[in-house]
Parts: sequence; structure tokens; C-alpha cells
Amino acid sequence: MNISGTRELDVVVIGAGQAGLSAAYHLRHAGLGPDREFVVLDHAPRPGGAWQFRWPSLTYGKVHGMHSLPGMELTGADDSGPSSEVIGAYFDAYEQRFGLRVHRPVEVSAVREGAGGRLLVETSEGPYATRALINATGTWDRPFWPRYPGQESFRGRQLHTANYPGPTEFAGLRVVVVGGGASGTQHLMEIAEVASETYWVTRRPPVFREGPFGEEQGRAAVAMVEERVRLGLPPQSVVSVTGLPLNDAVRRAREQGVLDRLPMFERITPDGVAWSDGRTVKADVILWATGFRAAVDHLAPLRLREPGGGIRVEDTRAVRDARVHLVGYGPSASTIGANRAGRAAVRSVTGLLDGVPA
Repeated sequence: MNISGTRELDVVVIGAGQAGLSAAYHLRHAGLGPDREFVVLDHAPRPGGAWQFRWPSLTYGKVHGMHSLPGMELTGADDSGPSSEVIGAYFDAYEQRFGLRVHRPVEVSAVREGAGGRLLVETSEGPYATRALINATGTWDRPFWPRYPGQESFRGRQLHTANYPGPTEFAGLRVVVVGGGASGTQHLMEIAEVASETYWVTRRPPVFREGPFGEEQGRAAVAMVEERVRLGLPPQSVVSVTGLPLNDAVRRAREQGVLDRLPMFERITPDGVAWSDGRTVKADVILWATGFRAAVDHLAPLRLREPGGGIRVEDTRAVRDARVHLVGYGPSASTIGANRAGRAAVRSVTGLLDGVPA
């Protein structure tokens, strides 16, 4: 620490979800010590990343494609337990086992150019001056709310996946679910069992995927997302290019008419929604399952965004600043992708620290 009270480190990791913990693990294995050469900052109140905020009815058995963190398998998990508790406990045990010493809750307000070629990370526990930054802030803190005419006039309740409470609060109500992704279909199928009426509205017709989704299909999907990031466009989620898996529960819902999709409405009325052809639907609740955007506003002072609106990334490195790595961003926004990105980022960062060109 220098006389100004700014703590100097080699690496600051922002975020302790899958990508951040993976990066911290690989930093330790590269010989860097927590609170000595690197620090992990997390704004959440407890371990678990964004999983700790998932709705209670999302049990671990309903989670698709949860990959273990490097160096420690998740075994013996209770499929009937809430994913927030199961994965939260796993992340907690992981942090303890590898002594990662995550600082929480710590808010990062900005990252800007500092002195001596370092980045200045401004946080609620004071400033850090770092030689490299691994940003692992994910998307959960930036729910996307579309805007439609009449939205402010709606007399019912509007909420987003980010604060979805589970199906019981919708008993006997008329509910419009907006969004054609995995969360939207999960919400809809749950709510339909207790609501008086449900309506599913999406911008595009949903694509259901039959058959196995193997490594080759996964690579192709990731490549599509990766290309957008390489061009400096805002990333899409990997699931947006894979389609929706057609499992037994989805088949039943389709047979029962739960997943009969309506095109996007034109406007919102005080008591529901309306289409341009004159059709109207009355609703007590509009649930926006419309996804999330990358939570990177704290990086704005570094001017990393391209004209297309995204941050151009090669491997994990921001093209406009080689000191900044983004993990869990774009093609690495999946549990297995986050693991790989954490390893790749640390390999690049250690090269930077050693003076090896990226």
C-alpha cells in the first residue's frame, strides 16, 4: 500500500461467480497469492455468484449444463434442493478450500487510468491500483426491460426474471410472459399450473431443438457468439443461437397449449396488452423474461466500447486495452465457457506481468 492509501496489486478480479472463481483458482496455481498479488472483489452478500438470486422453484435438478469449477467436483448434490442453496454452498466450499479470500460485499464504481501504467479500481472499500484486471461481472445486475407504448399506464404488476418469486404468487391471476428463451419457458410452464390464464408472447417464433446437443453443435453455437464479440457488437447469449431443448416437460406443455406462442404486442393498456390487428388480452401481471445485458458500466472510463456498442475481445483480452480481460462475457457466458475463460485470462495476464507480449 502506498502513502495515499491506494492498495497496489498485480491483478484485481471483479466478480466471484463461476468465471471469477475460475480465474482466482488459476491465479493461485500460477503462484500469485490472494491479498498479496491479487484480490477478488464481489458485490454479492454471500458466495454463489448470480445463482444465489435464482428463484426458489429452480431446483438443482432443473439446471442444465452446470459444470464443476476447476479442481473440485460438485458431487452428491440434492436434485430437489433449490439451485441457489446447492450451488451457493458449493461455491462457498470452493472459496474455503482454495483460500481465495473473496472480499464482499464490495461495490466497484469505476475503473479508470491510474498512475504509472496501472489501472485505478475505485471501490466501496477504497481504491486499488492494479497492473491487470479480470472482469467477471456477468449479466445478472443488468436485466433488460423493453419499452412499449402505454407501459406506465398498466395497472397490474410488472416484473422481470431478475425478481421472479416462483409460481405461487401468480395463483388465480392472468399472466403474460414475454420472452422466448429458457427462462421464459420455465416461468410459463410453472405459472400455467396455478394461474387462471397465461399468454406467451415472443418477438420471433421459438425454435425447439430435438435430438442430442453434442460438442460439435456447442462449438458452432459458441463460434456464432464469438464472432459478434470479435466484431465489437454486443454479445448474444449462447442459448439464443442453440434453440430450446425439447424435453418431456416441454412436449407436455406444447400438447396442453401452454406454449402456444403469440407475436409481440404493439402496446400496453391499463388492463392488459393490445396488438395492431385489434386483438387485446387482459392481464394482472406482465412478466418480462427478456434477458440481461453485460454488467460493464464500471469500465466506461476506459472507453473500451466499439462503435457497434460492444467491447471487442480477442480470446479474453479487450482489444482496446490489453490489461483488461473479460471472462463470462459473450462466448464464455456459460459455466464451462467461464472455466475455460478463467484459465485463458490468467495465462495472458501472467504473460503480461512477466513482460511477454500478448
